[in-house]
Amino acid sequence: MERRLEAIAGEALRRDVPLREHTSFAVGGPARLFVESGASSVVAGCLAAAVDGGERILFLGGGTNLLVSDAGFDGVVVKPAFDGLELHPEEGQVVAGASIPAARLVDELVDRGLGGLEFAAGLPGTVGGAVAGNAGCFGSTFGDRLLWAEVITGAGEVARVERDALGFCYRRSEIAARGWLVSRVCFVVEEADRGDLLEIADGHKATRRERHPAPTRKTAGSYFKNLPPLEPGGRRRAAGQLLDAVGAKEMRVGDATVFEKHANIIVNAGSATAAQILQLAGEMAARVEDRFGVILEPEVRFVG
Repeated sequence: MERRLEAIAGEALRRDVPLREHTSFAVGGPARLFVESGASSVVAGCLAAAVDGGERILFLGGGTNLLVSDAGFDGVVVKPAFDGLELHPEEGQVVAGASIPAARLVDELVDRGLGGLEFAAGLPGTVGGAVAGNAGCFGSTFGDRLLWAEVITGAGEVARVERDALGFCYRRSEIAARGWLVSRVCFVVEEADRGDLLEIADGHKATRRERHPAPTRKTAGSYFKNLPPLEPGGRRRAAGQLLDAVGAKEMRVGDATVFEKHANIIVNAGSATAAQILQLAGEMAARVEDRFGVILEPEVRFVG
């Protein structure tokens, strides 16, 4: 298997790469095999080879919604570098490489007076990860604006899939469920007043700075998913409110702590381990279940 991957990827294949260097939590042991490439043919070939060889596969974008085991990942990590941005304002579309940081894409669109994605101003992670996980905030999601996604399948085939076939729902899509890797996406945008867009984007960024840790702090963002509404058509209930009510902000396990301004965010305050973060998250969820009878579901994905 390793020789086959090496024949496909060449120097793009590395071994025993510490995943703590590639995740926003700064936690995680080594990946046995690690492929990083901007060539879709290399990525597709490695993915197909890994599937044929029965290897475990991890797609890695910005590493912002991920908690990797201290033991690492015994499989193949594929980290694509799909950049490239095409603006087609006359058609109301923008095509973006999946590896572009979502926040950078939003800034670019806002600066060009193209509206539709300003809700995601300041959002961490990559465009591909945001689409695959249907990331969202302020009442909107990336799936709402998607026209199509170009994906690489487990067979190493490149396919364009229309939005309606991607099964978008709260924080998930068929992209992740089917084990596809996003390479490019197309969003619907519209021309708008640049000043108005800047005001909205700056407001969202200010809210994020007020409620979320600074970019320099080691965290994966909201740890648990928000809860379904109590009534059909209602708003989802914030998991952070329940966690706040049970005193989660005062909790810690080793260097794994709860962010002082948001009870649904765990921070690596120094040299936290994945085991410490998992223990803390488990204790937080247990308090909520004991008090409210509600079972919290992690939004952060544990791997390894």
